[in-house]
Amino acid sequence: MAVSYAGDVPPQEAYAALESDPAAVLVDVRTTAEWSYVGLPDLTGLGKRVLPVEWQRFPDGSVNERFLDQLRDAGVTEGAPIYFLCRSGVRSAAAAAAATRAGLGPAYNVADGFEGPLDGQGHRSVSGWKVAGLPWRQG
Repeated sequence: MAVSYAGDVPPQEAYAALESDPAAVLVDVRTTAEWSYVGLPDLTGLGKRVLPVEWQRFPDGSVNERFLDQLRDAGVTEGAPIYFLCRSGVRSAAAAAAATRAGLGPAYNVADGFEGPLDGQGHRSVSGWKVAGLPWRQG
């Protein structure tokens, strides 16, 4: 099955691309609750800001029907590289595919997301943006 977006990249590669390409943007597709209670990537050292746009709404989990409009309203333009991030890389992959279908991007999924998948004991923070030591702040 062909990938419907530009590909999965590790958090360090996404950060390097955001650092080197002024047009590149990071879109955090987690929920408002996650941004508030878990934290957000911090791109202030790069002179950029994270664009928070929910892929699924809190608390019911329904897909945000205005997602693409909200991306554009946040300043995402055609041709700009977009790096999508969620908790573990699942929602962000869906968001990257939707953006690609809408003609935005190239769109990338940040593999393992902000906190990574669950480990054998049911814990997160075993991989992802935070574990990679990339800048973040508490919401």
